[in-house]
Amino acid sequence: MKKHLNTLYVTTQNAYLHKEGQSVVVNVEKETRLRIPVHTLDGIVCFGAVSMSPFLMHHCAESNVAVSFLSQYGKFLARIQGPVSGNVLLRREQYRVADQPESASKIASNMLVGKLANARAVLRRAQRDHGENHELATAESRLTQYLRRLENSMPMDELRGNEGEAAASYFAAFPQLVTAKEEAFAFTGRNRRPPTDPVNALLSFTYTLLVHDCRSALEGVGLDPCVGFLHADRPGRPSLALDLMEEFRAVMADRLVLSLINRRQIQPKDFNDSAGGAVSMTDAARKELLNAWQKRKQEEITHPYLGEKCKVGLLPHLQAQLLARHLRGDLEAYPPFIWR
Repeated sequence: MKKHLNTLYVTTQNAYLHKEGQSVVVNVEKETRLRIPVHTLDGIVCFGAVSMSPFLMHHCAESNVAVSFLSQYGKFLARIQGPVSGNVLLRREQYRVADQPESASKIASNMLVGKLANARAVLRRAQRDHGENHELATAESRLTQYLRRLENSMPMDELRGNEGEAAASYFAAFPQLVTAKEEAFAFTGRNRRPPTDPVNALLSFTYTLLVHDCRSALEGVGLDPCVGFLHADRPGRPSLALDLMEEFRAVMADRLVLSLINRRQIQPKDFNDSAGGAVSMTDAARKELLNAWQKRKQEEITHPYLGEKCKVGLLPHLQAQLLARHLRGDLEAYPPFIWR
């Protein structure tokens, strides 16, 4: 079993990271703010004007600690990763399956079963906690219909169309999940690049964190995160990481964002309006979200397929292992993660 390690998120602008012995040291204005052993980390994520010494980059690559650089507002810029682990035969099989429409659609369909079942579970949980709601019940019923469609094999274009319709139904009911009734948190639909309201700013930022974890998980088992089954291949796009994260969007990202809003841990004052209508979080809001994200990853659940207790942060790694086992022929089908 892989040990759950920490991810270091550096949001302080003009911070400088360097190596001292076997530790990462974070300096701000020549003052040491943090010292942490490299062996306790599985990733470092730098936001904005954060720099790093070449010696630390080298050490992280040798220690299998992935380093990602994002803009101050969470847009992915670059990633440093050491030598790829795993058997080259596994990647060759991944490429073969991705090029076979029937095989690829079976994996994509199972991933979508996980996504839609987990989105439906979020809607059901909200109704148990806050009482019956017509919009939530309608969206739940529609998601059930879309799940039934997935019981039959269908070509990739139909799968993507089914996923798009299901996502539209889910987000149409999303405003009912926001119990904090401040006008700033009114949600009228999913938007991005850039997000134009606080809820979408939170969702986009959290999805970025989830993609980082899914990409690390896939690379950890030797899979190519850029060759997916559901998402089409594009230069620079981590298609398989985007595939894998679909199973976790609702239960890891959406529920966290809703919790931060509904418990008023993040408030309207924590957002800034930028040029062109974009909305961004303040530094304080980003730190609050990152702290909540790390705490969420430390929570324990029982994996529905493996029947073992694990930390939430390990779920992408366990699903990546199951996907690798399926591609090797050890599992007849890929079992998606379905939240109970």
